[in-house]
Amino acid sequence: MQAAGLWILARATRAAAAAAGLLTLLALQPEPARLTAVASVRVSHARALVLSEQARRYLILQYRSFPTEFMGCMIGEVHGNAVIVHRIAPADVDPKQSTETRVVPKQTCEDAGWMGTVGVIHSHPTGERCWYFFPGTQVATSDAQSFGRQPYPVDAIMCGDRVVWISRDMAQQQVHLVETDPHPVARLLQRGIRVPAGSAAP
Repeated sequence: MQAAGLWILARATRAAAAAAGLLTLLALQPEPARLTAVASVRVSHARALVLSEQARRYLILQYRSFPTEFMGCMIGEVHGNAVIVHRIAPADVDPKQSTETRVVPKQTCEDAGWMGTVGVIHSHPTGERCWYFFPGTQVATSDAQSFGRQPYPVDAIMCGDRVVWISRDMAQQQVHLVETDPHPVARLLQRGIRVPAGSAAP
């Protein structure tokens, strides 16, 4: 009887030691990438949104192609206070859920298979109401409320030739999709237009 008790005690001790070892091993493992990314971007206050040329071309093409709102997953990375968007992936949207004034995805970007999502972008086909707070107020629009339920560092609205976006600090900013010429004087000189002496480049 005593031997049986010792056997059970030894077996329980081995099981407890194995469980403790497993817990120690799990504690040393890094968090899953998705959870780590979500935790880090929640506290990020982006100061800049950088769109790659591919992302810009995709947005312009989509905007011209659809009379209803479209939605995309912005795939990229966060570098310090900058969110860099490498490309836009189509969100999983039922066409019946896309109208001129609203668009509703069937599932999240991650569930649709798009890893590395840093934000969601949708369009306003008429180029109107491109804001997250009603003008002159602190009243959040449905777009701002939707952003509040997402884990991403930024959200964006495409309005014609510009993208209006917001960060976790709820400061609204914008990016123009078509870059202006940074060297107008050099361009004029290449065309053979004379610039008067003493003129300074703007």
